[in-house]
Amino acid sequence: MAAVTPLASGERGVHLELEEVESALLRSLAGQLLDFVAPDDTESEDPLVALVGLDPTASTPEDPALRRLLPDAYLGDDESSAQFRRYTERDLRAAKARNAEAVIRDLDAGGASFDVVGERVPAWLGFLNDTRLTLGVRLDVSEDSVEELADLPDDDPRATLYQVYDWLTFLQESLIQRLLLDDSS
Repeated sequence: MAAVTPLASGERGVHLELEEVESALLRSLAGQLLDFVAPDDTESEDPLVALVGLDPTASTPEDPALRRLLPDAYLGDDESSAQFRRYTERDLRAAKARNAEAVIRDLDAGGASFDVVGERVPAWLGFLNDTRLTLGVRLDVSEDSVEELADLPDDDPRATLYQVYDWLTFLQESLIQRLLLDDSS
């Protein structure tokens, strides 16, 4: 099982030790998240629009998981939300994609044992959060459903997905706890 330990150097970050299957799973999830959130890179007809990163066609996603990752900014005000989305969604998608790419680079470079330091710490935490949110929507996780999901029989297709969600929760919590312990030292 994944181990999150302090860095020997005293630098802010953690050492992550994964089993090969965990490393492969994270690599796969990061690739899937990257495909899921990557901004559309089609060329804009208006060079100014492309230069400042506006997305004049941005709209509230139909996919519930993508809606969770890219929520409306103003509840009950569709016009303001649409305007805000046009100015921010492209950058938000790009940031989420960069987080997934950082995770992929770490896994490709370090395999199953590497340090997560510097700007890669928030990238890892962002990736884990986005992946958990996506899986949580797919599983319909709520305070009321956690026990039911944890007790699913092995032949239920949601059982494995919930186990991945639960493991990501453990990994995210371990990273955060280790970082908080380092900050309090």
